[in-house]
Amino acid sequence: MTNDPTLVTSEDAMSEEAPDRKATILVYSDDRSTRGQVRLALGRRVAADLPEIEIVECATHQAVTKTLDAGGIDVVIMDGEAVPAGGMGLCRQVKDEIANCPPVVLMVARVADAWLATWSNADAVVAYPIDPVRLPASVADVLRARLSSEANAR
Repeated sequence: MTNDPTLVTSEDAMSEEAPDRKATILVYSDDRSTRGQVRLALGRRVAADLPEIEIVECATHQAVTKTLDAGGIDVVIMDGEAVPAGGMGLCRQVKDEIANCPPVVLMVARVADAWLATWSNADAVVAYPIDPVRLPASVADVLRARLSSEANAR
């Protein structure tokens, strides 16, 4: 190791890419098994270059709103098939009402529902069944963008 302050080592670069803080992901579904499948598909880290994740589960739209209002959420995953408040309408609501709303990944049952996901202002869309490759990849994409925009804002 050198004492040159202008030199960035690979260790320094790694610490900037994967910070010690965990990324917090809110998972909304009225179905406990769907929330469990999402948790299982995401694992502890969605990509090697991203921080470990912490998952906050919400079963009602009121809990989602309260949690987002409190802050600290990096990504939201919403079940488009949730009842009585579906993820599509709730996504549109939080995107309209919450300043600096975190990115939303919307899970839809039918590929034909993609236009509704566009209407809802979702940042990414994944189709059921929950895929342990596609879901983490989509979450990683929006999380990278979120963390990058936060870093650029500083």
